[in-house]
Amino acid sequence: MIQWKGVMPAVTTKFTAQDTLDMELFAVNIKAQLDAGVSGIILGGTLGEASTLTQAEKEVLIKETVALVNGQVPVIINIAEQTTKGAIAAAEMAAKCGAKGLMMLPPMRYKANDHETVTYFRETARTTALPIMIYNNPIDYGIMVTLNMFEELLVCDNIQAIKESTRDISNITRIKSRFGDRLKVLTGVDTLGLESILMGADGWVAGLVCAFPAETCAVYELAKAGRIEEALEIYRWFLPLLELDISPQLVQNIKMAEVATGIGTENVRAPRLPLMGQERERVAQIIAEGMAKRPTLPNYK
Repeated sequence: MIQWKGVMPAVTTKFTAQDTLDMELFAVNIKAQLDAGVSGIILGGTLGEASTLTQAEKEVLIKETVALVNGQVPVIINIAEQTTKGAIAAAEMAAKCGAKGLMMLPPMRYKANDHETVTYFRETARTTALPIMIYNNPIDYGIMVTLNMFEELLVCDNIQAIKESTRDISNITRIKSRFGDRLKVLTGVDTLGLESILMGADGWVAGLVCAFPAETCAVYELAKAGRIEEALEIYRWFLPLLELDISPQLVQNIKMAEVATGIGTENVRAPRLPLMGQERERVAQIIAEGMAKRPTLPNYK
């Protein structure tokens, strides 16, 4: 069983200069996440460059992460497939490799209608015992999972949470008002992290946490403890960095930030390439200013 709450990093996949998995550096980053107090590790999302990974690499990532966390937190794998058959196979592989939960996107490439989307999620959910968080991101993926659709989906007991990335902050209130604790809500938008927690979100699937795990966990824990002013002070410092998450180049941005904090490299897998020119200078400046003003954190644990 997964407690769908707290900070769950959508971790980046580490690559060597030879374009192979860099599990040594990956382990350094995972340790930093655990030390900061994250409540889960999410693999194979957009930040994890999942669309570029082979099946064998995904299996290695899950097995190695399960070994690294050693039961401290659940390991969750993202499913972003083009077919229902592919989603079912991905769920089976995740369970076999030791993952404890799934994060699921709607079907890729084909813009399914509401009925097709609900059927896709339900048919996958019925083939697995793993708990599922539905990733609702209509801005980036073109399909909105509405509250009426969730009403149909919740006949599946293992559909338990939503990664809420509509960027409509009031949607958290709508979900909570309609479903109560039956559907846990985790914000998926870094620039609405604190706002979402204050509106009742149970957790935060975060991006800049990959580079700044302690700061992200501090904002969450302080807000949940009612220490709003302390959370807000950190969040105001953090916001220019968090805005690096809402960009088509979020992977490159966040990997640059990981270099600055010593827990990553800039290596990405083609077709992605490291940032260049004016955009690189802009991002580097934001990171440099953030590092120069990095706050001393209060005791948040």
